[in-house]
Amino acid sequence: MLSFAELDLIDPLLDALEDEGYTTPTPIQAEAIPALFEGRDLLGIAQTGTGKTAAFSLPVLQLLWESKRPGPRRVRALVTSPTRELAAQIGERFQAYGAHLDMRTTVIFGGVGQGPQVDALRSGVDILVATPGRLLDLHNQGHVNLSHVEFLVLDEADRMLDMGFIHDIRKLIALLPEKRQNLLFSATMPAGIAQLAGTLLRRPLRVEVTPESTPVERIGQTVMLVPQAHKRSLLSHLLTHNDIGRALVFTRTKHGANRVVKHLDGAGIGAAAIHGNKSQGARTKALDGFKDGSLRVLVATDVAARGIDVDGITHVINFDLPHPAETYVHRIGRTARAGAEGQAISFCDETEAEYLRAIERLTRQRLPVDDQQPWHEPSVLRAAPPPPEVRRPRPGRGQPSGGVRRPPQRRR
Repeated sequence: MLSFAELDLIDPLLDALEDEGYTTPTPIQAEAIPALFEGRDLLGIAQTGTGKTAAFSLPVLQLLWESKRPGPRRVRALVTSPTRELAAQIGERFQAYGAHLDMRTTVIFGGVGQGPQVDALRSGVDILVATPGRLLDLHNQGHVNLSHVEFLVLDEADRMLDMGFIHDIRKLIALLPEKRQNLLFSATMPAGIAQLAGTLLRRPLRVEVTPESTPVERIGQTVMLVPQAHKRSLLSHLLTHNDIGRALVFTRTKHGANRVVKHLDGAGIGAAAIHGNKSQGARTKALDGFKDGSLRVLVATDVAARGIDVDGITHVINFDLPHPAETYVHRIGRTARAGAEGQAISFCDETEAEYLRAIERLTRQRLPVDDQQPWHEPSVLRAAPPPPEVRRPRPGRGQPSGGVRRPPQRRR
């Protein structure tokens, strides 16, 4: 099995990986890192759990370090992210992997005062991680100079398309030097992203991977048939009477998330919501509480959940079934991380039968119905026909998103 040492990473990066407990690269890391060292552009089709952040942060750090020049620090690598949480997560990874290098990473996003971000930019930055809106705003104010960028990373490009950021991305690209290395990562490849990749990337290496562990194989999944009016009661019942350690609850809307949190608070269950209408301070406080275990339940919309990478999530609860069905895979993949077991519980009401059938067609399995709950109502399924060619997949095994954790090995 390939090790990070065999990818020709420099010692400071290997030391940082050892500090993090990683010695074995994931498939996307094993393919992407050598290609980036060769100067190739990269198109990565990869979702959460594949280790893509290390796939671009490690080679970018090394290439910047090896070509480091005396003089003031300038933004030489730009990473764009659709959400604040994901930007913060990427920034943390750059700082962790670059812990033994004299490289400076700054994260900028909206929802907070710009003063500290402007101060950080003035003091000099090597790597800038940013959401598109705040980045353009600071550039228009004259606080950001992008004329020295050598590496451009577009992460979660499909989500940026969904959120209407593609026009901002095109404006940013026009501000960059023509000579640069481009990396684009996307979980899916809709027409808009394919068009962007065609105009942005030059003879790219295409790397397409999925987590070696599919949700069907590693996560216990059930569906509960419940009238829409009783969903909140069912949720508080489960959290009160079941052994649920740390639960991530998904709703379809921001207002729905707020209503769920209000109901849980009334039932004496501590919970917080994270979505676009929350202030950055509230979002950070909720996510920090969820990470340190002081908050048992986090209620999130799909957009806000991008960037939530928390170990120890025992349950993902789909309070509202997602649409499109592919979102289901992204949601439930946030449990059963790093070899742990996890459970995914989905509520299906009388308006969501077709969503359930679409999920079953995608995962190619019939989700077991848990009828041992007080509001079980089988009639909610009468709205849609059964899915065709449903079969159970063969069992398999996977590996953590950041690489397989092993005892430290001697380098070459």
